[in-house]
Amino acid sequence: MPVISITLLPGYSKEAESTMVRRVALAARSVIAAPAAGTTVFVHHASTYQRDGKVFGAGGAEHVDAARLVRQFLDRMERRDLDAARQLLAPDFAMRFPGSPVMHRLEELVQRSRASYRDVAKTYERFDESWTDDGTVVTCFGTLHGHWLDGSAFDGIRFIDRFEVADGLIRRQDVWNDLALHKPTTATTA
Repeated sequence: MPVISITLLPGYSKEAESTMVRRVALAARSVIAAPAAGTTVFVHHASTYQRDGKVFGAGGAEHVDAARLVRQFLDRMERRDLDAARQLLAPDFAMRFPGSPVMHRLEELVQRSRASYRDVAKTYERFDESWTDDGTVVTCFGTLHGHWLDGSAFDGIRFIDRFEVADGLIRRQDVWNDLALHKPTTATTA
């Protein structure tokens, strides 16, 4: 069973330490077939250390909670508070929705959605995170509900959103959903 020791300099929040312990334990169990009950992670604290001839007495900056950041963005978009949502985006932000070209401005998405539905909201089942050298990937999924252009309601339509977060901002959003499969057809009369 894995026993892992982490040494940290002062300055990290209890939340950051707890998150690190949890994620290191998960990383170990993704490689070693060990149960959660058999995985132990310790955090030790050091007051100083030396590297490359320099003495350090504090740790580096903490990353934002990427899943929380994405949830804030989605909540702001659902309220159509575009100014507040925009504050969470990187300058080179890009998004892609089913059947759309790559968009870079939130107003493009709002304009495009006006041709499909009156309003839409999400019910979240889960948010998952994975980590790369470039940042954090957040995937959330659940169902959509709202109203079509004709006023009829829809509910229970599957969606998956994938976000790339780096330096505390959202760089990319990719969306998959089944809206097109459920969109009402308009009858034509001759």
